[in-house]
Amino acid sequence: MKILTKDELPKSLNRLNTKVDPEVKSLYAIGETKLLELPKIAIVGSRKASVYTKELVSQLASTLASREICVVSGAALGVDIAAHTAALGHTIAVFGNGVDVIYPKSNSNTIKKILQTSLAISEYPSQTPPLAHHFLQRNRIVVALSQALVIAQADQQSGTMASANIAQRLGVPIYVLPQRLSESRGSNMLLEQGKASLLADFEAFSDKFASNKKALKAQLKDSNDEILRYCKDGAMLDDMLAKFGDIIYEYELDGKIEIKNLRVFAN
Repeated sequence: MKILTKDELPKSLNRLNTKVDPEVKSLYAIGETKLLELPKIAIVGSRKASVYTKELVSQLASTLASREICVVSGAALGVDIAAHTAALGHTIAVFGNGVDVIYPKSNSNTIKKILQTSLAISEYPSQTPPLAHHFLQRNRIVVALSQALVIAQADQQSGTMASANIAQRLGVPIYVLPQRLSESRGSNMLLEQGKASLLADFEAFSDKFASNKKALKAQLKDSNDEILRYCKDGAMLDDMLAKFGDIIYEYELDGKIEIKNLRVFAN
């Protein structure tokens, strides 16, 4: 476990400096603290998210991760854990308890992977138990770390909507995923009121926030190639596009892969 002092924290957290959104003086961390240097997008939403919502969240999170954009969330049930799972290696979990306390237990498999491959942070010391008011305070860190807040699904009266309020106070742009009118009244209300933008093109959204797309392409092409390893025995085209983006078609033009019957094969 590391303790990150004020001088070591991302500058974006300096936006937390009021009674409503109190400053963060230090953070406890387990994992890859270098992830704090990457572009960051928060993805939050209902603990009772629909299958449709979780599928969209997984697609979005994996697309962001493929651009070396870090996905920030709160390790809760539903939307949070779906986002973390899809972005493992490029995700930051902000805990409402000590970073050495796994909560909720039902998310333990993914949380353990986050501790091993990504980053978990908390402003609460070792062994601090999960308390309700901690999670509301946790939300301000999730939002302040990020360049944008994506609300996947939310009821009108929910902790997710509290995060939307924080984003408005801090000037963090809000995006929402397309939903039926009756299934996400909170995010639909934000859209209707002009407080959020609709997010439907995951590739374009990810490209907007990626800081090193050219470097990423060079890395993927010239290193021990992750793309070729991924489709060594064949992979679904949709999965490949979600994970790596349209660089897949460049690989096809270069003759490195073959796309046949919506599947991708390494040559």
